[in-house]
Amino acid sequence: MIRRRGTGKRGDRGEPGPRKDGTGLLAQLRRPPGGRDARIMLLAQFLDRTGTGVWGASCVLFFTFVAGLDGRQLGLLLGAAGVAGIAGSPLAGHLAARLPARALLIGCHLLRLASIGALLVTTRFEVLLLLVALTSLGDRAAKMLEMLFATRAAGERRGTYQALSRSVANAGYAVGAGLAAIGLAVGTREAYQVLILGDALSFVLAAALVWRTREQRQEPGGGERGTRTPGAVRPGAASPWRDRGYLRFVLLDVPLCLDDSILGVGLPLWLIEHTDAPHAVVPAFLIINTVLVVALQMTVSARVRSTVQAAGAARLYGLTLLGCCVLLAVTPERGAWAASAALLAAAVLATAAELLRSVSSWELAVALAPPEARASYLGVAGMSQSVQKSAGPVLLTGAVMVAGPTGWLLLGAAVAGVSVAQRHYALRRWQGLRSAEAAGSAPAGAPTATGGGPATVS
Repeated sequence: MIRRRGTGKRGDRGEPGPRKDGTGLLAQLRRPPGGRDARIMLLAQFLDRTGTGVWGASCVLFFTFVAGLDGRQLGLLLGAAGVAGIAGSPLAGHLAARLPARALLIGCHLLRLASIGALLVTTRFEVLLLLVALTSLGDRAAKMLEMLFATRAAGERRGTYQALSRSVANAGYAVGAGLAAIGLAVGTREAYQVLILGDALSFVLAAALVWRTREQRQEPGGGERGTRTPGAVRPGAASPWRDRGYLRFVLLDVPLCLDDSILGVGLPLWLIEHTDAPHAVVPAFLIINTVLVVALQMTVSARVRSTVQAAGAARLYGLTLLGCCVLLAVTPERGAWAASAALLAAAVLATAAELLRSVSSWELAVALAPPEARASYLGVAGMSQSVQKSAGPVLLTGAVMVAGPTGWLLLGAAVAGVSVAQRHYALRRWQGLRSAEAAGSAPAGAPTATGGGPATVS
């Protein structure tokens, strides 16, 4: 009787609760939060990330050997992509508060289709700058719109959907990288063109699948379950750019995304420049990350189901990344076996931090935003990862690794301190939101009469 009563409470939109068919990854993929539309969207994300994996594994070599760019031009190209990516998320959030998110997401796929496809007909550097910037803009905008879809379609089970999304995405990246390896092994111009066509095809298929879903509209009153209710920006709705408390959350979230740069840039460069570990260990970092994320994301997500737990996970993130940095600081310069073991252990801790970040950052970004302006708020929240992707590698190569082991220790201590502050301020803001809702006051997060931050929430 207890089990049946619990299952009834956990049913989502009239669907059977998760206990009926199990809570494993495959069972959840068959019956994800959000039902049919969520299944279609997860498949679209898998195809999108597969194409992205193909391009991500081959783009540097394409620009070097096919387009003939030198190191300076390549750096400018990647810099332009980073800057454009920062703008993508808030722009998508601003538009999604006024236009159907489904149509915008289809537009993002088609934008990337056009920009990637144009690489087949031009290699002029000036044009490549524009094309790479548009691709990055569309990529970050699409990710924000997918986040908004999950918030509206999955409702209170958004954490489960996010875990499924990340598992699917990592599987797609891995498949894409494997496909790219085949083309890179051939190494001809025609092989690179086939890889580009594969990436373009993924956008076509993803757009077609998104077109099959229903528009997930925010219901009047701030709910997120509606599928057909037309939505528009409510006059006087809160603006994230005038909400000091939320902007502080986004700012503190930037260093709490550094696991990405540590895994992709810090670990490989530290191995090459400061240890005797064989270069063959570098691919193992990605393998460890992919396997652990796919295997453990659902488990971690199941343990973070509330805002309080998400704030605690943010603090645990800082401690985990501190452990990773300590391992890098004490990695021996001599001795291939010892260095390899320390670096592989650091990769495990960086991945553990990523698992914690994926659920804590996601849940806090949603919970700390006023429901009536959630689209624009989530757009601003998405900037944290984009800023980190641009600034993180520069921080690591220009400061942390220059300072040697001391640099890693200082970085770890700083991130741990930021994680404690994030937990404190997030819980304080969340309590303020709850108090404002209970008191029936003005919507939490709304700007004050003087145009400042929230009147009762900080």
